[in-house]
Amino acid sequence: MKRICVYSGSNLGVRPEYQEITKKLGLVLVENNIELVYGGSKTGLMGEIANYMLDNNGRVTGVMPGGLFPKEVINDRLTRFIEVKNMHERKQTMADLSDGFIAIPGGVGTFEELFETLSWAQLGIHKKPIGVLNISNFFDSFIAMIQNIVNEGFMNPSNTKLVLVSSDPSELVNQMIHYTPPVLGNKWQQLEPA
Repeated sequence: MKRICVYSGSNLGVRPEYQEITKKLGLVLVENNIELVYGGSKTGLMGEIANYMLDNNGRVTGVMPGGLFPKEVINDRLTRFIEVKNMHERKQTMADLSDGFIAIPGGVGTFEELFETLSWAQLGIHKKPIGVLNISNFFDSFIAMIQNIVNEGFMNPSNTKLVLVSSDPSELVNQMIHYTPPVLGNKWQQLEPA
């Protein structure tokens, strides 16, 4: 595992644990010689992990659409900066560069990226690990929603194995390094009512 894409917020959130554990994730990536791929901003949790890794000799690639964000938002310290045309190309570029994905707390953009990555895994577009760093139980409602989707017959139960969850950065990255894609049930198989 050479590169992990981290989906995260452009805000810091209200809990100090969000910043603290995000930096711990950055340290775990540096210690495992894993490059960060992310959205290229210097603000919020995105900026926290990127700058912490750069301060500790980590490698960081930022991907950002040209002209969409103010120049003061762009992190000018990056190991590599890739400018793309639009948000679709940004997500595709980050996915192509990465060997796995981790979502940390963020807003609707973070969830949109997480759901798209999960959807692509269900469809077999990629077989890369998807991690959720559940800082301060932030993703509990997401985990419950995925289980409800299964319970209501809209997702094969085997697909829940596509998402690795931990509140500990070291444990999550270790799970990703040793990830074996699960054997999935038929996506289009009609599920029986409970």
